[in-house]
Amino acid sequence: MAGHSKWKNIQRRKNAQDAKRGKVFQKLAKELYVAAKSGGGDPETNPALRLVVDKAKAANMPNDNIKRAIDKAAGSQNAEHYEEIIYEGYGPGGAAVMVMCLTDNKNRTASNVRHAFTKNGGNLGETGCVSYMFDRKGYLAIDRNEYDEIDEEELLLQAIEAGAEDMETSEEAFEIYTEPENFMAVKENLEEAGFTFMTAEMTMVPQTDASLTEEQEEKLDNLIDMLEDDDDVQEVYHN
Repeated sequence: MAGHSKWKNIQRRKNAQDAKRGKVFQKLAKELYVAAKSGGGDPETNPALRLVVDKAKAANMPNDNIKRAIDKAAGSQNAEHYEEIIYEGYGPGGAAVMVMCLTDNKNRTASNVRHAFTKNGGNLGETGCVSYMFDRKGYLAIDRNEYDEIDEEELLLQAIEAGAEDMETSEEAFEIYTEPENFMAVKENLEEAGFTFMTAEMTMVPQTDASLTEEQEEKLDNLIDMLEDDDDVQEVYHN
């Protein structure tokens, strides 16, 4: 993962999402609902829910909204049923794209995702066509501006001792990567040491980066924006 910084992509996504915060909250509410429905409504005993709660708080989602989504899952017997579906395809210039969806209507979602790819110079592929180019990792980003006195080597050593796999440093952030099974241990260890995170999530990290022309990159940005604007799409990963 050396040389790969996810933070630039997160910042681009965050800036776009700030302009449509209501839609972000709607998607987070769906994630909270699904996590609480499958593993119970107590974040202390449901690690998946605790992660989504942290994600929602990082996005400044009001506590009342978070509680409402969890309570809805706890109190519902036959309410919405969401299915997780992963779509894979190629964007402009052959960029690998994975689209994570939570949907109650697979036909609608498939049609919308296919349309987004086609309209922006890409094409939807078969299951497995690009997923082999990504690794599932835990990802933690710490704001360097908040910890300007921190010694980078000390943080790296502490993260590695807690079970982290790698750390990348940019001007804005310390970016820590873990194997999925070590993610919570590393997160909790650093929290106990007093660190807070700009982002803490399970993600898909590309093994290599694609080289695009300026025109192809603009088309890829349009594809990502169109996908993320879809209510059924939770995450878009690309290389």
